[in-house]
Amino acid sequence: MNITINGRTIETDESGFLKNPDDWNEDVAEVLVKEHEKAGHRPLNETAKGLIYFFREYYKEKLTHPSMNDLMNTLGKQPGQSFGDADAYKKFLYDMFPHGPIQMLSKLAGLPNPGVENQS
Repeated sequence: MNITINGRTIETDESGFLKNPDDWNEDVAEVLVKEHEKAGHRPLNETAKGLIYFFREYYKEKLTHPSMNDLMNTLGKQPGQSFGDADAYKKFLYDMFPHGPIQMLSKLAGLPNPGVENQS
């Protein structure tokens, strides 16, 4: 599966993850978010969109995906919605990304599939 953006073909794997994370940019992010929403997922709010950038920065710095624990430790550090406790934040994450926040945010951020990374 590939996606075409502004006349440029971006390669993805069979699950829709970018084969080359360096292909990711604002235009690619917009297409990935639209595909996410077309698949029946809730529209992303500003907090959820901020998490995409958090994932990219985290991966760039640590060369690995953030864990669910890492996400929980970012409570209150993302732009947008504020959460009073960890349970409310976790519920928000699973409401926005019901098939797993790590997997779905990694895909939207143009990062490698964390399931594949963990198998190697």
